[in-house]
Amino acid sequence: MTSHTAHTIVFANEKGGTGKSTTAVHVAVALASQGHRVGMIDLDPRQRTVTRYMENRGDTVKRRSITLPTPEFAVFKGNTLDALEDEAAAVAQGKDFLIVDTPGRDDEFARHMAARAHTLVTPMNDSFVDFDLIGQVDAETFKVKRLSFYSELIFEARKSRAKADGVSIDWVVLRNRVQHHDARNKKRVGDALTELSRRVGFRVIPGLSERVIYRELFPSGLTLLDKGHLGELGVSHIAARQELREMVAGLALPSVVQEREMVTPEMIVEPDAEAIGTA
Repeated sequence: MTSHTAHTIVFANEKGGTGKSTTAVHVAVALASQGHRVGMIDLDPRQRTVTRYMENRGDTVKRRSITLPTPEFAVFKGNTLDALEDEAAAVAQGKDFLIVDTPGRDDEFARHMAARAHTLVTPMNDSFVDFDLIGQVDAETFKVKRLSFYSELIFEARKSRAKADGVSIDWVVLRNRVQHHDARNKKRVGDALTELSRRVGFRVIPGLSERVIYRELFPSGLTLLDKGHLGELGVSHIAARQELREMVAGLALPSVVQEREMVTPEMIVEPDAEAIGTA
């Protein structure tokens, strides 16, 4: 792919602590491990989680004298949308994929890049606290009552994108940190996501579980895909690696499937206002 056709994956969630940056890094390394040319932009110059992860990875390469598949990365420090467009074009030059990690807050630059995504990934923890970002539920029945402001924002961005250049933004909601022991909460959140996804048009796929290994790997910049550099792995680590592979496959990126068909705005179904209300 050339720079102007780099498949853009934006990780966006206005709530913090959802595993957004960790997931973005692992997807980037997974794609690089498959031989793809990957660029990353960190839109959070204060937190710099992705940048620090990649810097740690580079330090490990030098310290151990090893070779690791590593995406090119940059932290955006500009203050205009034009500067962001220039940064994105520079990082995407000659890349197959451009991955953008956004801050866990409402942010002008995050909204701008979300509207330019091919794949928009919204990680969320498996709770109604995080679900509230995309929809509100009835306190008694847990049925979806209405869309959130964020869902309406993404819906409008998808419709505008289809009208502007015929590209359909594939919106993926990623269920991170699913609590396997709390079956009732898991089912309620799952049912609400399924109901809302039918109305709004996002896909739901399983993400990464709550595992200590992800926090332990940060100082070295390693990922679960860096075989031969992690030492002896336990059964839980092997299971984590498998869930990571399944998550990447679930994103259905162009490396796995053909490019999506061009769409028109009319092909995007309006949310059912009568059924779930409006924000």
